[in-house]
This record gives sequence, structure tokens and C-alpha cells, in this order.
Amino acid sequence: MNKATCRGCGAPIVWIKTPAGKAMPCDPAPVYYKAAPGGKDKIVTTRGEVVSCEIVPGGEATDAGYRPHWATCPQAGQFKRGGRARE
Repeated sequence: MNKATCRGCGAPIVWIKTPAGKAMPCDPAPVYYKAAPGGKDKIVTTRGEVVSCEIVPGGEATDAGYRPHWATCPQAGQFKRGGRARE
């Protein structure tokens, strides 16, 4: 994981490489989750896999991962694949 700063909101982020070799920006604080196919939350594992889940307190968790930064960034709408701003 490489540490950086979000160029949209200025928050600290970490880049996690996906199995496809792409880097995904994530919030740096790990969160606890339990796997839930079709769950409303998405978590990125340290292996770069995106898991549908439910974020839960540590005692109920089956694992820990990282929340994709686009889920918490107030400027997420300005970013889009290909580098073009959303309108």
C-alpha cells in the first residue's frame, strides 16, 4: 500500500493494487466487516479484492479491510475513469 493525499478533498488515502493491476484509492483506517453477498457496503482487502459486506463492530467481524475512498470523499463526483470530470 502506498500512502498519498486525495487531490479532490485533501484527505490521506492509501492505494491498494487490485488483482487486475489497477490501483484503488482507499481510506487509510481499516474497518471491520463480515462478508455478506449482495451487502450494501464494499471493502477492499489487502489483496485488492473488492468484497460485498456489512461493516460491523470488531467483535462481530470476520475480517478487516479498507473502505474505497470514493465512498467517503466529498469530491468523488469530479473523478471518473479516463480522467474526465463528471458533469
